[in-house]
Amino acid sequence: MPRTAHRLGVLARAALGAMRGPRLRPAQPAKILVLHELLLGDTLMLAPLLAALRLRFPQAALFVTAKPEIAPLFAARPYGAQVLPYAERMAGAWAALAPARGADLVLLPGENRYVLQARALGARWVVAFAGARPAWKDALCDELLALPARPTALADLFALLSGVDEAQLRGLRHSPADWPAPPAADYDAPGAPYAVLHVGAGSPLRLWEDGKWRELAQALEQRGIAPVWSAGPGEAQRVAGIDPQGRHRSYAGALDLAQLWRLLSGADMLVTLDTGVAHLAKLAGVPTAALFGPGSAQLFGRGEFWRDSAYAEVTVADFPCRDQRHLFKRELEWVRRCNRSPAECPAARCMQGISVAQVLAALPARGRSAPLL
Repeated sequence: MPRTAHRLGVLARAALGAMRGPRLRPAQPAKILVLHELLLGDTLMLAPLLAALRLRFPQAALFVTAKPEIAPLFAARPYGAQVLPYAERMAGAWAALAPARGADLVLLPGENRYVLQARALGARWVVAFAGARPAWKDALCDELLALPARPTALADLFALLSGVDEAQLRGLRHSPADWPAPPAADYDAPGAPYAVLHVGAGSPLRLWEDGKWRELAQALEQRGIAPVWSAGPGEAQRVAGIDPQGRHRSYAGALDLAQLWRLLSGADMLVTLDTGVAHLAKLAGVPTAALFGPGSAQLFGRGEFWRDSAYAEVTVADFPCRDQRHLFKRELEWVRRCNRSPAECPAARCMQGISVAQVLAALPARGRSAPLL
């Protein structure tokens, strides 16, 4: 299997790398790698980390890995970073990392087991967050940062790995010029004005009721804004259940990520569930209402980096069973989220508690200074 072969090769190279003598933190790294296999939303939330690295090390060659299906979003080299399409399961995984060999600085924003890949690449210094289990993952890193003791958006938390001081981090802001839209193939775009309603999510516990989507679509139509449906690959039936008569155009499963970026950038507004599209919206600059049920609006909302964006987190605050406190398998006192399965939670009352009126009240349209309601 490609992943097994890749891991065996990594282990052998990592053992050789670990014997190369003492390591020193480079003051001015010439080559930096951000190494991970994060999902879409978490990958896009690396933006403030890339911005901070570019601020601190303006001359460095900056590399960032991304799953192959996400990599096209980096085509315009945001913050001057070169993307390395990478997944352990893919054929040629080791060759994909070749440009980052001998990196002076490797940062691990999620899973610390990638320290093995860093060592196999001959990294001079590896930085990660402390608290990984089992303990060998931390032991092989050179520098471990404590996760923040106060509530922090995940995107801002990632930026801490850069070593930029807190005052400078607070001053960082997203600019569309820093992450331009990637090239996208032509598709049949809707006529303006339109609103994108993204109804799909990875967990059934993040879904909103069909009737509320229909009610929202009707309310937008009455305001002269055409609703269009969006969902991921394999989720066309989700749209069919909400709009069985096909009253509104559906793009469910029909667009790649670059095309979806273009769809969002042309929209007056987006209503989305807590999924990767909610973070793509931040880059596309579309006014957004993101619905958080089991997920944490604190962790996955705007944070500091996107604080100037027209982005509203719609949630029922302090929902009693949003009580799990883990992040990347680490316990954090201030985290409040829920990753229960449908077997553990047969009805997502946290999502059912969100009303159409809440969404309309939260959502400003492009070019409007007031909410729709």
